Amino acid sequence: MITRITLLASLATVARTSQPGAPAPVAAPMRELEWGQINILHTTDIHGWLAGHLQEPQYSADWGDYISFTSHMRQKADEKGVDLLVVDTGDRIEGNGLYDASKPKGNYTYDIFGEQSIDFLCTGNHELYQESSVDREHNTTVPHFKHNYIASNLDYIEPETGNQIPQAQRYVKFTTKKLGYNVVALGFLFDFDRNANNSVVQPVEEAMKEEWFQTAIREKPDLFLVLGHVGLRMKEFEQIFKVIRDQNWYTPIAFLGGHAHVRDARKFDDNAFAIASGRYFETIGWMSVDGIKKKAGNGPSAEATVSFKRRYIDNNLYGLHYHTGLNETTFPTEHGRNVTKLITDDRKALRLDESFGCAPQDLWMSRAPYPHNSSIFSWLETQVLPKAIVNEERKDVPRLAILNTGAIRFDIFQGAFTKDSTYLISPFVSKFNYIADVPYAVASKVLELLNSGGPVFNGALSTKHLTIPEQVAPSPFLEASLLSAEADDEDDALPLLMDDGAAQKPLGGGGDPELVGGYTTRDDLGDDGDDAVHSPIKFYAVPNCIQAKIAFPAPPPPAEGQPDPQPQDPEKVDLVFVDYVQPWVITALKFSGGDFGTGDVKVYSNSTLTELIAGWVKENWSKDC
Repeated sequence: MITRITLLASLATVARTSQPGAPAPVAAPMRELEWGQINILHTTDIHGWLAGHLQEPQYSADWGDYISFTSHMRQKADEKGVDLLVVDTGDRIEGNGLYDASKPKGNYTYDIFGEQSIDFLCTGNHELYQESSVDREHNTTVPHFKHNYIASNLDYIEPETGNQIPQAQRYVKFTTKKLGYNVVALGFLFDFDRNANNSVVQPVEEAMKEEWFQTAIREKPDLFLVLGHVGLRMKEFEQIFKVIRDQNWYTPIAFLGGHAHVRDARKFDDNAFAIASGRYFETIGWMSVDGIKKKAGNGPSAEATVSFKRRYIDNNLYGLHYHTGLNETTFPTEHGRNVTKLITDDRKALRLDESFGCAPQDLWMSRAPYPHNSSIFSWLETQVLPKAIVNEERKDVPRLAILNTGAIRFDIFQGAFTKDSTYLISPFVSKFNYIADVPYAVASKVLELLNSGGPVFNGALSTKHLTIPEQVAPSPFLEASLLSAEADDEDDALPLLMDDGAAQKPLGGGGDPELVGGYTTRDDLGDDGDDAVHSPIKFYAVPNCIQAKIAFPAPPPPAEGQPDPQPQDPEKVDLVFVDYVQPWVITALKFSGGDFGTGDVKVYSNSTLTELIAGWVKENWSKDC
């Protein structure tokens, strides 16, 4: 139930965006932020999108605007006599040209991100894939934020000595500025096992047996604050909740999660609540906690009635102005403007707006069914991979090319496809390997196994790690809403915004604006979490992997009066795959009757998927729009 929806009076005057060329946000009905005694602004899974979204008006504010916003919100908290914390829960890198296009990667983004005043932050898995990014995190981000950085289950291997040391402090005990609450803050990463060799991730269950953790949960705080690069529906937060709750029966616990790239809120019990704040700087999360009772000395925690509220703030200036009560003139701080200019200058230095071609249509990850001519995965399977996956020495050998859907990170919008776009879609450094001369009867079974999962894959090789983050550990609400391609009866001209057949649904009378398509989040607290009221968008489930058949034998000519025959299956194929999926492919081959191992794997192409897509666009799409 919506307790209060406010429509700004001046709908005609909408805030301009900070970055040149970004579209202005669209006016929308707004829900208020509900304040408590302790209030938290939360970002997660930014993946380098510090310039905001330059093709999506509702997420077009940049990091400079966020710096201005947090400054004003801290002032509002002071005026209200309450506390405000600013937190980030990891995956700050990989996924945007501002990070990925520089040499070394992150040459600009570490400085930009560091301009924000953040009270607590932790590490995501993307900071740990490459040894170089592990080093940068330890030597740049950790010392910059000093005692604000928490690493409860992450260690760093010193290159000079080989010593294994904590990435940062294991936990923090602090007293809030205004109300003087005692808080214990922790910062975990899920049980990640594909990290670089100069880092060590300790399983959460093992970390909680350590003496420091047992000390932390006996500190008798007024609130536990648990940061985590952990999906709210993943086992790690459940494990942490159980251990803390067994020791502290009534103490409030606030979880700030991430990793799953979704807006979500989860209730563990009446005094324990979690929020996840989306992806790619689309969302600024808001959590407020009220009804906290201060502990008396070292006595046991007392039963209290605590309330948790949440909002998912669309990251655009229209909403940021609304929540601060300011306008285009009064909102920007000098610091915020300076950071905005820094982002503009850095994007220009990287030439991120250089056009590689003109996309003739929108191509969606999950806003279109697969297969479909509006699906980015169908586009890759039928157009890009057949032309791009070529090894000149084996170009005539039939091949199956496998790509996991998790390798793709964002949509393509109709219009200019830029240097930045290539990194938005796929920022990874993974290349393509292959196994030569695999019997087709064996190779043809691999895709089905990768997509169906089952007992052949377990533990670290769970096939959930192959798909897009949103499907790894979905909330029951998201899982129930995902549609299959078979369930959709739309025609090929699939619209982006759909609500009972209408692209946009008017809010009310003639003076009200049409609702803009966007997130309509359902979580454990209901369906009123989004700060802006949107018309809903359909989302579709996608497979774990897709596959292209390339250079297969041509079918024989059809007999007179007979339908065209299907292409012939070859006896053997080269099985080509992006190197990330190699462990799953080897397992699937063995299960399918193939006697192949890592010793049979060779490099097929030294080009990354990012480079292959960019090359295809330059050759196949017109330069100018």
